[in-house]
Amino acid sequence: MSKYEVISEEMRKRIKNGFYSMEQPIPDELSLAEEFKCSRMTMKKALDLLVSEGMLYRKRGHGTFIIKSAIQDSRVNVVSKETVGLTNLLKDKKVSSTVIRFEVQFPSEEVMTHLAIDADTPVYHIIRLRKVEDEPYVIERTYMSTQLVPGINEKVLHASIYNHITQTLGLTIGGSHRKIRACKPNELDQEYLDCQPDDPILEVELVGFLNTGNPFEYSFARHRYDKFVVTTVDVRQ
Repeated sequence: MSKYEVISEEMRKRIKNGFYSMEQPIPDELSLAEEFKCSRMTMKKALDLLVSEGMLYRKRGHGTFIIKSAIQDSRVNVVSKETVGLTNLLKDKKVSSTVIRFEVQFPSEEVMTHLAIDADTPVYHIIRLRKVEDEPYVIERTYMSTQLVPGINEKVLHASIYNHITQTLGLTIGGSHRKIRACKPNELDQEYLDCQPDDPILEVELVGFLNTGNPFEYSFARHRYDKFVVTTVDVRQ
């Protein structure tokens, strides 16, 4: 295991054990490098790893903070470095969208925390039904900062938000932090996903990060139980 991986593992343990305050930034890279007796570049790589896992986020001019949801061990967490969106995931299929709600609003405390923004930063609130080959697959409820991801409109919503981010805006998506849980269907699920009241729903709560470490998306995707599977690969060296 390399030096930066050893450091990131120690930092991971500290975060989960409450060693650092949830309300304040963790120590800066230079201070941590001195503590761990390593170069600043090594320390940056260690923290970059935790950022890509969705455990930390950087707020320009303020420091590096812990994502509160990342230390809740009562849920199944799936870490993914490949966040491509449904349209790109199913390139050989016809993917279409029905916009249920599209508005700009000021964020709640929960949205502020996950997107690392303040109360005065407007966010998109988007609810879409995604269909594959005209069959309902998932309802997505998404929050994104209008400042970080400008230009979302009806045309973008009926196509691919991720393509807008990567191709139109020229941003690079770095990874995501996901929580997967089983839920009961709500009224929207029953109306748009053709669910019965006793059908289970698989909900994926996601925080997406740019390669800069900035969170750009906080979303909930509610899947029909018969249209979603989680596959993980554990590689041991």
